[in-house]
Amino acid sequence: MSAVYKDDQEDWLTVCLKYLLFVFNFLFWVGGAAVLGVGVWTVLEKSDYLSLLASSTFAVSAYILILAGGLVVVTGFLGCCAVIREQRSCLSTYFFCLLVIFLIELVAGVLAYVYYQRLSEELKQHLNQTMTENYAQPGKEAITLAVDRLQQDFKCCGSNNSHDWTMSVYISSKPADGRVVPDSCCKTITPHCGKRDHPSNIYKVEGGCITKLEQFLADHLLVIGAVGIGVACLQICGMVFTSCLYRRINTEPY
Repeated sequence: MSAVYKDDQEDWLTVCLKYLLFVFNFLFWVGGAAVLGVGVWTVLEKSDYLSLLASSTFAVSAYILILAGGLVVVTGFLGCCAVIREQRSCLSTYFFCLLVIFLIELVAGVLAYVYYQRLSEELKQHLNQTMTENYAQPGKEAITLAVDRLQQDFKCCGSNNSHDWTMSVYISSKPADGRVVPDSCCKTITPHCGKRDHPSNIYKVEGGCITKLEQFLADHLLVIGAVGIGVACLQICGMVFTSCLYRRINTEPY
């Protein structure tokens, strides 16, 4: 009688573990969609700003999240198959995939956190130089578009203030045609509006574009880090459930 009761109890525990893994897979897919979405959104929607950064760490973090999100989708199907078939080999493969994705997302989160710590210093060192030396120069079209979008989106002018443009290669060149700031500094863009730098005509923001871009990137790095580490922690639960189910399956079906 006790042996029958023990077998029933073991069957009940196995069923519970299977349902827990199914629930985990659903949450895993949701988390994977979030990871993939954040990565794709960062790369596609904010790609212009990436050309203004001296380091590629921000972009690398986003690409790592895209890779991890794609793997989550595939791994989710593998997890369902492993639970349904109750084969140790499938469960082992599923556990290994979870471990790999866990490490990938952890790396993305750590990279985002490390870059967050030195973001301010990098922008102060490189943004002004990038804007004044590369704006409207041959072969630097991507940077020119990025600077124009930056100044319009954040309603700012110059890296620290509008006077930074007086040291610009573009402003001192003939194509500037007498402008003192690029037209993208203007509140209302019209041809040659950059010839007048009065506060009524151009954006005068305390801290300039550096402050605005730093806050923007910092917010996105926090999102990347939080999503990466959050989903990575969720996967720990999945690995625990998978290990428990693996141990309860004594023999692999033939």
